[in-house]
Amino acid sequence: MKVAGFTFIRNAVKNDYPIVEAITSILPLCDEFIVAHGNSEDTTLELLQSIDSPKIKIIETVWDDSLREGGQVFALETDKAYAAISDDVDWAFYIQGDECVHEQYLDTIKKEMEECLKDPQIEGLLFKYRHFYGSYDYYAVSRRWYRREIRVLKHLPGVHSYKDAQGFRINDRKINAKLIDVYIHHYGWVKPPKGLNSKIRNFYKHYQSDEWIEKEMPESDEFDYGNADRLMHFTGSHPAVFQPRVARSNWKFSFDPVDLQKKTSFRRKVLQWVEDVIGYRPFEYKNYTRVK
Repeated sequence: MKVAGFTFIRNAVKNDYPIVEAITSILPLCDEFIVAHGNSEDTTLELLQSIDSPKIKIIETVWDDSLREGGQVFALETDKAYAAISDDVDWAFYIQGDECVHEQYLDTIKKEMEECLKDPQIEGLLFKYRHFYGSYDYYAVSRRWYRREIRVLKHLPGVHSYKDAQGFRINDRKINAKLIDVYIHHYGWVKPPKGLNSKIRNFYKHYQSDEWIEKEMPESDEFDYGNADRLMHFTGSHPAVFQPRVARSNWKFSFDPVDLQKKTSFRRKVLQWVEDVIGYRPFEYKNYTRVK
């Protein structure tokens, strides 16, 4: 069984993306790792080159900055990385620049890949998500946040990234996936207020016009942490590769759960109540077809 990791990145230093941690968290499972490095304006390339592994293959790409609809440039860059995977690879493990896998899950992931390799019904493996928010001590749990996504998929013809690279399709149909008991740690919303404001502004340059960004998201040293709906205290451990970042965190994060609920619509409150009571999320968008 041969496994390739793949990802894309641009301006990781400028936007403080934990790309090194993301890559190294799954590197033990990979025989090769493809990184599509965009035309960065900082030292991202040097950062990638500092990863001491012969498995790493960096391909240079140029982003089309004129694409500002639906974040489609992210999908295009993902496809460039996928296209560079060796022909003899069985599984492709995708990870984004603000995600990380805890080492406690590596054996489970490997076992699932081995067991599912010869099963034609299974084209991908579906991961659960923890969306950390504000600090490393809290994660968001509400309908605002997707619960699951495919991050491991068979290296099949016709696979392509979908919309803004959240998921994948095979020839425009959803991928048949098995849900496994593994979490992706998503750290995109864990930054000090000024850093998060800057990151979000740069992120939306691939979705909106400059005029919209200046009007809706002006530069600021503050950030309104008001879109979480509901936060849970995290009592587990973070991945070993992420511990230095956790130790360096030096900002204070506080929130008012009552205030968060005030900003939550009545419809979402009702649907969340249904999910909490019966364990089912009504009207959930599923970027996959679950087969097992």
